[in-house]
Amino acid sequence: MHRTYIADIERGARNVTLRSVASLAGALEVTVGDLVCHATEMEGHASNGFIGTSESAVRDILLVEDNLSDAALTARAFKSARITNPLRIVRDAETGLDYLFGTGRYAKKKPVHPQLVLLDLNLPRMSGVEFLRRLKGNSLTKEIPLIVLTVSHSDKMIIECSQLGADNFIVKPLGIESFVRVAPKLNMHLTLSWSANGKKRAALA
Repeated sequence: MHRTYIADIERGARNVTLRSVASLAGALEVTVGDLVCHATEMEGHASNGFIGTSESAVRDILLVEDNLSDAALTARAFKSARITNPLRIVRDAETGLDYLFGTGRYAKKKPVHPQLVLLDLNLPRMSGVEFLRRLKGNSLTKEIPLIVLTVSHSDKMIIECSQLGADNFIVKPLGIESFVRVAPKLNMHLTLSWSANGKKRAALA
């Protein structure tokens, strides 16, 4: 990693992305978890935390998952990795679409354009595949990166979801190491930090 890049981070002129953290971990030959744990130990020595990013610049990650245990594991993985993007959890596809388009129970809110959608395919009523079809088939949401969470590497499922526009796949349960492997391919701007006021990062809808 170039000295100028690191200097920009130190003076707050540049945010740390998940890709740069993964690259740094690889260069140091340590896991992302070990790197973050080391940074956490130094938290008391820095006035602004790991990076200087404003809360307003960080967009939500939407998790569409009906299994509460899997949702909790995902939330725990994000929290352990200090990913500041607030995790919004919805338990069915219909609620996920309402959240994105500002309809139904979210009719009083503006449509949301999250940083990322994590999608389980085995959902009640509307399937995850239909959710994917609607998200990628709408001009307002088709550019949102979407990762399919699956219990197996079924060729038929992967081909179908890829044809519908899924950006990547992760075998459940989601772990931070598997997330780090696929995130750089999505050209996202996820940021890492810790909260000064300890606000809860996950919300269940």
